[in-house]
Amino acid sequence: MAKDLTKPAKKKPAKARVALPLAAGVPVKTKKKAAALPVPKNVPAKAKKPPKAVRKAESRHLRPLELAMQGGDATVLDRLWQTVDDRRAAGDVAHSHSARLMARGTAKVAQKLGEEAVECVIEAVQGHRAETILESADLLYHLLVVWVDAGIRPEEVWAELRRREGISGIAEKAARPKGIVRAARTTKLP
Repeated sequence: MAKDLTKPAKKKPAKARVALPLAAGVPVKTKKKAAALPVPKNVPAKAKKPPKAVRKAESRHLRPLELAMQGGDATVLDRLWQTVDDRRAAGDVAHSHSARLMARGTAKVAQKLGEEAVECVIEAVQGHRAETILESADLLYHLLVVWVDAGIRPEEVWAELRRREGISGIAEKAARPKGIVRAARTTKLP
């Protein structure tokens, strides 16, 4: 016998669900859909995946930690200092992060150095080697911005480091003038 398609199909009654008692201390996973946030009309609801060429270029750019350690030396710091100094002199705050940062004043420059130092410490304490390298680069960059802002040339710092070569850190600290301790208003400096 053929089914009559003109009559609506009968629905089976839904089965009653029985709640089972929960065992004490057993976490219960519930599936709740997160409330969707409103999206402005001019922003697409789902971001488009960048083209393959862009993804490849980004992966090359973000791969410096995978490169062999050939040719790495500290002269990059001298070149970076010169770049930061050139950007300060140009004063192009629209296109230069360095110029924009220094235009905000010494306090902001110093604050950024402190933030980067904290981020570097956090990554080092957590044992995140790759992230520590990235944060170290940020820290060195912001240290150079502080130097440029303060009118300090890298050669001055390198000369001080050369002066300290071969001197015990304990002996060097003990030889510091007591005026430094008084000026700092702390006894934490040995």
